[in-house]
Parts: sequence; structure tokens; C-alpha cells
Amino acid sequence: MEMNHEDLTVRDKLIYHAMTGVCTPHFMKHLYLSWMRDPDYSIEENIKGYVPMANESTQQKLKSAIQTAYSRMSYEELLELYRSNDIQILTILDNGYPEGWFNSYLPPIVVFCAGNIGLLEQPCLSVVGSRSPSAYGKAVLNEMIPPLVVEGITMVSGLAKGIDKMVHAYAIENGGATIGVIGTGLDVTYPRENASLQRKMMAEQLVISEYPLGSKPERYHFPMRNRLIANLSSATLVIEATEKSGSLITANLALQENRDVFAVPGNITSHLSVGTNQLIKAGAACVLNATDVLEEMRTQRN
Repeated sequence: MEMNHEDLTVRDKLIYHAMTGVCTPHFMKHLYLSWMRDPDYSIEENIKGYVPMANESTQQKLKSAIQTAYSRMSYEELLELYRSNDIQILTILDNGYPEGWFNSYLPPIVVFCAGNIGLLEQPCLSVVGSRSPSAYGKAVLNEMIPPLVVEGITMVSGLAKGIDKMVHAYAIENGGATIGVIGTGLDVTYPRENASLQRKMMAEQLVISEYPLGSKPERYHFPMRNRLIANLSSATLVIEATEKSGSLITANLALQENRDVFAVPGNITSHLSVGTNQLIKAGAACVLNATDVLEEMRTQRN
């Protein structure tokens, strides 16, 4: 006999819902808070209580989408699919859930993890920057990463082009640890050029996603992904960013959550330095080398 969704524990309900793909971070938070108040709250009651749902027609569409998703595959079948792909599932109810996420405005309720989930318990530094870094940006990373990984700092980034990719690669090359936070399902690579790096990290490091298997790289996934990067670490380091860079979104999210932001200054005539120089002007810590970063991080801990 197939298990009814309403018979599952709160944790299992959250996981099942996350795995169906019919979710947004805001709705997942609503489900979590509702089920923590009353584990017997039905999906229909949850939808009616979801504030952004303004009318009955919209509510019915969401209810229908959820019911359709549940009917495609049972909870046990979905769990087996994730187990067979060596994917671990971490929820906000679990021990080992990162404190930085827990204390944030919109914590991820369920995340899917491939690799060494123990890295989430290590001291982390988020590092972001341009997708088309200059020779200067590359040189800065090449100088900064080795001393940081020697000190046991785990490098966190978004497995995108440019600085992100280099952060992960340099950490691995120097015997360090790194975490990639992506905006697709763990079985999808974006950009495709990072496929081999993502596979290596899923086997030997850690790659995490808020999105279930099969999720494509939707535009709105990446600002959501950025909040996970910003809140996983106690600080975010920005290396080269244009005036409208996505890296500044991550930096601003970190500031909003009372995390520290460090920025590497750059040539005032370079468009790749506009974002970092503006951050420094606005009060971000100006760092010139790994020692500066380590001293700032030690100051936070004391």
C-alpha cells in the first residue's frame, strides 16, 4: 500500500515537497512554519494560508500542480532515486544544518548534497567575482587561495564561469576544500564547460543545490542561489566586479544578513574594478592579501 503524503513526518513531507520541484524558497518556508505549528495541516490548508496567493484561481492552480507532482512518483521511489545518485538530503530540522543559514531571513528548508557534507561544518569563506576576470583578477586569486586553504578555510562559490570556477579549481590544486552552490539540479551542469569540475567536486568535495534533480538553469534560480552562498559563510570576498555584477548581489545579501564583506581594490580605470571599489567606498573591508583576509576573519571570531 502506497504511503499517503499526509501520513509522513514533517521532515519527510518537506523533503517530498522539495523533490517534486513544485516549490519556491518562500513557499517552502511557509510549509515548514505551518507544519511545525501543526503537523496535520493539509496541503490545501497550507495553500489557503499562503499570503502571496491572492485569489482562489491561483490557489487551485498551485494545489493541482502539487497533486500532479505527488502522483508522478511516490516518496519512497523518489528517495531511492536520490540514494542511487549518492545524493544526501539536509533539512532545516537536521543536526549539522549550517547556523548561518538557520539565522538568515530566508533559510533553505531542504538542500540536496553530493560529496562530503561534513564540509558544511568547517570555517567557510565565500569568494565571488567576475565571469570574465582580467589577468589581475587571476593573479589575485592565485596569490590569495593557497594561504587560505593552508589555514583550513573552505572556499565557497557558485560554480559559474570565471572567478567562481577558479576559486574551486585553485582550492583543489592546493589541497584545500571547496563547496559549490548551484542553481540547477545536481544532475545538470551550467555552464557546460564546468561539467568535469562539477563531477570531481561531487565525488571529492561538495556540491549543493536547493533545486531537485532535473531542474534547469532558470534565471530566477541564481539570485536565490546567491543568498545561500552569502549566508553559508561568515564573510564574502569579492574579487573584480562590474557595476551591475551578480557578485554585488551576493555581497549586498551578505551585508543585509550582517555578514562581513571584503573587497580587493582595483584599477580605477577598469570596468571590472568599479563594483569592488564602490564596495570599499561604502564600507567593505579593503583586503590586499590573504593575511588581511585571515586577520579580518579572526577579528570576527574574537
